[in-house]
Amino acid sequence: MSGEFSQTMQLYTDLPAPVLFNPFKHHLGYIRYVAGLQQESVAMGKKEFCRFLQHIGGSVTDVYTGSFGWIEICRLVISILGSENHLSSEDFLRWTGEKPDDFKTISLPDNSSWVVKYHRHKERWVHLFPARQSLHTLRVKANTLKSAILYHAFVGKDFITSDSLNEARAICGLSPVKSVSETEAIYTMIEILRT
Repeated sequence: MSGEFSQTMQLYTDLPAPVLFNPFKHHLGYIRYVAGLQQESVAMGKKEFCRFLQHIGGSVTDVYTGSFGWIEICRLVISILGSENHLSSEDFLRWTGEKPDDFKTISLPDNSSWVVKYHRHKERWVHLFPARQSLHTLRVKANTLKSAILYHAFVGKDFITSDSLNEARAICGLSPVKSVSETEAIYTMIEILRT
């Protein structure tokens, strides 16, 4: 299982070019898959897993919850860009612009909306992530998502207590939960990962 896990950890290289997409930050199915592999096989050391968890960032993230797989999403976006003559690096840059606030939005067949931005890279110039408030998307604080993943991957008890939740958070140096609303948000995210 550990070989399968390490292959799964390759965020960008297995996805079809020219798309740059972080499924560990933006795709619920991928997040469940990775957390489940970790839980089943203790495939990564805790320190290595915590480093990988940093790919989620530190503020908020939009997570796609729909039925399309992460590779399928990339292929659909490539198809749409190709049909509209925006797939080459030059055409894509002309269409989207390259300023930090420049982007375009694409709709997929399930009516989810996706943001595409130009990324200055030789092979992966289509930076892709779910649009805010899109259908089939939930917005979650980064530390809430990290906490739920840590709990799911390393603790996994059915009955969640404050102590077990803080035990999971401590694995990657997250401070103990401070408020009822923060605790409830993490509980909710754990349940989403479980279903």
